Amino acid sequence: MSPSENQLILNAQAGDPEAFSSLAQRFERRVYTLALYYTREQADAEDLAQEVWLKAYRALHTFRGEASFYTWLRHIMVNTFLNHRRGEALRLRDHATAHELDAREATDGDLKNSQDNLTYGVEDEYDRRILVERVFQALGELTPQQRLIFLLKHREGMTYEEIAKTFDCSIGTIKKALFRAVAKLRQQLGVEPAPLEYAQCGAGKNS
Repeated sequence: MSPSENQLILNAQAGDPEAFSSLAQRFERRVYTLALYYTREQADAEDLAQEVWLKAYRALHTFRGEASFYTWLRHIMVNTFLNHRRGEALRLRDHATAHELDAREATDGDLKNSQDNLTYGVEDEYDRRILVERVFQALGELTPQQRLIFLLKHREGMTYEEIAKTFDCSIGTIKKALFRAVAKLRQQLGVEPAPLEYAQCGAGKNS
């Protein structure tokens, strides 16, 4: 944890709303993007992200610095997602704004390229946007729980052990859920599994 972040937390815990606002600005995009991939609806993602920050604000006094602030925040975020009403059907609609947000995030480095690489950068960004759109739509074929487990592993970089602890289940259960999720995504995207991938999925390390 950087000293500046630590100071913001201390000030926010002391009742400084500006400090909490500054702290939230550091992670709001990350929280919103994960919420967007989970709900697949911009309005729902905004509501869910706001709920996460409201809960974080109310629970800030419980933060003790035993883990990073984001790890603590992510625990609140996952619990909020899991408690999110699941009876509401997820609607399919154009997610162009969301796709552009993620594609722009993935290609920010291209903006620093020289003029000679401009054409390549534009084509590369277009290809990535197409891929992001396909993956985003394919996520709709997963159950909410499969989708969240997949995002925690492949977007948040959590280990099997960390995810299993979050869901209070065995590592094997998480691996099976991820295997099914990846299989569904591959089917939707028309991608064949690599050799031995099925065996590695079931026998991989807990990381």
